[in-house]
Amino acid sequence: MNKQTLSLEHNYKAPKNTSEKSPVIIMLHGYGSDENDLFSFASELPDNYTIISLKAPYAMQPYGNAWYAIHFDNANGKWSDDEQAIISRDLVLKCIDEIISVYNIDSDNITLLGFSQGTILSLAVGLSFPEKIKNIIGLSGYINEAIFKENYVNNDFSKLNVYSSHGSVDQVIPVDWARKTKPFLQNLNINCEYSEFPVGHGVAPQNFYELKEWLSRHS
Repeated sequence: MNKQTLSLEHNYKAPKNTSEKSPVIIMLHGYGSDENDLFSFASELPDNYTIISLKAPYAMQPYGNAWYAIHFDNANGKWSDDEQAIISRDLVLKCIDEIISVYNIDSDNITLLGFSQGTILSLAVGLSFPEKIKNIIGLSGYINEAIFKENYVNNDFSKLNVYSSHGSVDQVIPVDWARKTKPFLQNLNINCEYSEFPVGHGVAPQNFYELKEWLSRHS
């Protein structure tokens, strides 16, 4: 199948077998990056997956994109634009429905793979609409409950699985924030595995090998 049109620009890699419905990995990049960043993983991921890497909607200067603005001021320090984040959350949800419609994918086997801001958004999508998502792979991010759908705690999370990892010397997002992810999810009875690696704000090779192994167990 050739690349189709979605509400967001994206990169696309077809699965090895295009005649059957395939599982899909939908990638959400970090702040200031673009759809090419995580897509560099595509050739190393299992070839039975459709791979789609979405480009965030808000252009930055001089380059890169964001899912939502991050502001810096003396009064409040660093803070996120949660209203923009909710708009992006719903836009990703719209793209998921479009992906189901235009690509030959298994709608019961959707994995979100996010990095940093893309992880924050992936967790918001998955916990707000768990009926849509099977797996979340969240790299170098954290939970922002403010951008979850209202009354999300009443959702059925029984089919949702989460892999979360973080660099122990991350200078962008403190590792203490990430360490709250597993207990938060366990409190909702969500299956979660959490790992740390001795790196900064990035993905160590052993981190990538581990997430691939986790994915093989939750495929």
